Amino acid sequence: MKQDKALLSFGGFDTLAEFQLSRLQKIFKNVYISCKDKSRFDFEAQIGEDSFIEDVKSSQTFAPTAGFVAIFATLKTDSFFALSVDAPFVGFKEIKTIVDADTPHADATVAKTAFGIQPMCGIYHRSLESKFIKMLQEDNHKLGYLLKSSKTTFVEFEDERAFLNLNYPYEYKEALKLI
Repeated sequence: MKQDKALLSFGGFDTLAEFQLSRLQKIFKNVYISCKDKSRFDFEAQIGEDSFIEDVKSSQTFAPTAGFVAIFATLKTDSFFALSVDAPFVGFKEIKTIVDADTPHADATVAKTAFGIQPMCGIYHRSLESKFIKMLQEDNHKLGYLLKSSKTTFVEFEDERAFLNLNYPYEYKEALKLI
C-alpha cells in the first residue's frame, strides 16, 4: 500500500482502525488494537504497544508475529480473536462461524477460503505463545507454517468477499465502492 493502512479513511471514519474498532465493539465485549506506536491514533481505544520487540532480533518489526507476542504478554486470557485492520468486511456471520467451530483442544481456529488460509482472522489459544516467541526470536513470520504444524481447526468459507484485504491501492478503491 506504501502507507499505513490503519490510517486510511474508511466508512465515514477518519481511519480504518477507528472503523474496525467501532464495528467490532458491537460484536466483542473487549476490543484491543495491537500496534507498534499508539501515538498515531487520536481516538479513544484500548491499545497495546508491541514496542518491546526492538529487543529481539526481528528485522520485520511490523510482522504480525510481534503483535501476537505482545497480545499474549498483555492479555491474561486463554484465547483471543485476531482480525487484521485491513479486512473490513469480515462481519458478525464469519466471526460467529469461527467462534462456534473453536474447541479447547485446538491451538487455533482460523478462516480458510479457496484462496487459502486467512491467518489474521481467527482465534488463537495461549498454547501457541511459546511458538510465537520462538518465531519472533528466529525472525520467522510464516503464520501459515505455524498453523499447519499446530492443532488448527480450519473453517471453510465459500464466499471470499468478506476476506478482501486492502493490500494495494486498487483494492482500497474497490473497497470504498463496496461500503
